[in-house]
Amino acid sequence: MSLFSTKYLKSDLLSGSVVFLVALPLCLGIALASGAPLFAGIIAGIVGGIVVGSLSNSQLSVSGPAAGLTAIILTAIATLGSFEAFLLAGIIAGGIQLLLGFAKAGIISNYLPSNVIEGMLAAIGIIIILSQIPHAVGYNSIHENQFFNIGSSGDIPVIGSIVQSINFMHPGALVVVLASLAVIILFQKNKTLQKIKAIPGALVAVLTGVLINEGFRITGSSLYISERFLVSLPVPSSFSEFLGQFAVPDFTAISNPQVWIVALTLAAVASIETLLCIEAADKMDPLKRYTNTNTELKAQGIGNMVSCFIGGLPVTSVIVRTSANVNSGGRTKLAAISHGFFLLIAVVSIPHLLNKIPLASLAAILFSIGFKLASPKVFVHMWNNSKKFQFIPFVVTVVAIIATDLLVGVGVGLAVSIFFILKGNLKLAYFFKRDEFKEGETIHMELAQEVSFLNKAAIKQTFAHLPKSSKLVIDASNTIYIDHDVLMLIKNFYNFGSKDMGIEVDLVGFRKEYKMENTRHYVTSVVDPNASIVSPVEVEKGQRVPNHILSMKSFTMAEN
Repeated sequence: MSLFSTKYLKSDLLSGSVVFLVALPLCLGIALASGAPLFAGIIAGIVGGIVVGSLSNSQLSVSGPAAGLTAIILTAIATLGSFEAFLLAGIIAGGIQLLLGFAKAGIISNYLPSNVIEGMLAAIGIIIILSQIPHAVGYNSIHENQFFNIGSSGDIPVIGSIVQSINFMHPGALVVVLASLAVIILFQKNKTLQKIKAIPGALVAVLTGVLINEGFRITGSSLYISERFLVSLPVPSSFSEFLGQFAVPDFTAISNPQVWIVALTLAAVASIETLLCIEAADKMDPLKRYTNTNTELKAQGIGNMVSCFIGGLPVTSVIVRTSANVNSGGRTKLAAISHGFFLLIAVVSIPHLLNKIPLASLAAILFSIGFKLASPKVFVHMWNNSKKFQFIPFVVTVVAIIATDLLVGVGVGLAVSIFFILKGNLKLAYFFKRDEFKEGETIHMELAQEVSFLNKAAIKQTFAHLPKSSKLVIDASNTIYIDHDVLMLIKNFYNFGSKDMGIEVDLVGFRKEYKMENTRHYVTSVVDPNASIVSPVEVEKGQRVPNHILSMKSFTMAEN
């Protein structure tokens, strides 16, 4: 797809403007939460949009400073003693990410279960909604999209913050957020407004908030929202002051072992968060495109090196901005690139105007994004999809992320998902019921193309439940790979276990490298025009029975 396709040019630029409005307070808030200069967050947003957006293979992902890195950055700056030394660690981290991309480490993302990704998206949606409540009611205590967690004493800081927000709410902010939400809902529900794609509802919602608050100011109303609850962009008084906001890395700290430890930590966490967000972005893509994750790691690495070299924070692919991009109609990476340019133009030319935007209006935009990510329809879909095998890991991921943080929550979700995979493999993954077979009958066991260690428990249970004095044919004619542990299990059953149970075992189709001698030699797979695979069973006098009869007397080891 062409970067400047006229088909999506207008929608991409409009989406870029909405993402810019969402990203602006995020950049400032994350920088503040990280203990870094506010302008460092703006630099990271610009680099994430222009540099990473240009080099990335993702059409929808938007990169910038990430809330998930705030704790690491805050601790690292204190440990290293200066922000400049931290910038050096960020450059090294970018170099490590670049090497990971060339090493094709992006393949890790292919092993992330969809239920965990869906859980991550829903959890982030809930977190977005909760974290924006203080902004919506005019109690500015939580920085934008900061992932909160349970404290060491067992308390949950966000709950207390929300209660305080309600107790000390600002009536003017409440008016603005309700008006902004009304505009967004109107644009989503009204078919006439939906056709006017040149005007995004989120942008109109922001303008509405600005006009309402300016009306409060002009009339001298007590509802006027003060600067404390507005966007706070640095306003340099001269060009030299503007340049003074950039920082230079301290390259003399390269011999400090702590710098390298911080770099490795940043590279690992930033890469994992990026791969998670890329998987999520691909799932949200209306055009169902796929991102080359190795290319993405390279782009992120170069982006981090550039950002930290000029005094910016490290960047990752960020799901909040990506969600805003998708929901606003972005379809190519021009949206991400344009949002970076909008940030650059804004901080240079119109910081005073941007500082009039109420945080309550931006909270309304994020409310709508969060609701789409954590919609009740998502939970219903996951339940109907596969009951507990998909739903439980999904819900556990949601709860774990909200209770801890993004990476820990995803790790817990992965652990639960793997548990269900292993539990599923403990069950008979093929058509075998003991009561359908009688003593003396021949049972045909056809192994799949690949038999891994995950199948070991299922095969072991099958051997234990075989009827005594029966006949078992283990057919490996179609297998390409059999795990060593599984081979040993089959050998032991053939040599010892089967004899104790009085079962006659025939081995068919085992390759020479398996070092198992076949006891029968015949072709076991033929093509049936009425079925995908037919597994014939040798019967008396060399005759073969039709496929529909075979299915009653045979079962197949399923692949993982």
